[in-house]
Amino acid sequence: MPDSSVTLDLTDEDRERLARLAAATGRSESVLAAEALHAYLDIQAWQLDEIRTGLAEADAGDFASPEEVEAVFRKHR
Repeated sequence: MPDSSVTLDLTDEDRERLARLAAATGRSESVLAAEALHAYLDIQAWQLDEIRTGLAEADAGDFASPEEVEAVFRKHR
C-alpha cells in the first residue's frame, strides 16, 4: 500500500499509453506510474550528484591534462 497519493495531469496520448501498458502487463496504472516516477527521480538525483562532483573538482582546479584529453579523442576517433 502506498504511503500517499499524487494526482498527475497526463496528455491524452500518455494516458492511453499507460492504459495499454497496464493491460499488456497485467499491472495497475498506479504501480507503473510509481515505478516510472521512482526511476526518473533516481536518474535526476544521480545527475545532480555528478554535476556537484564535477563542480567541486573544477573549483579545486582538478582538470584533465592535455595528454588525458588527447587520449580520449584518440579513443573515440
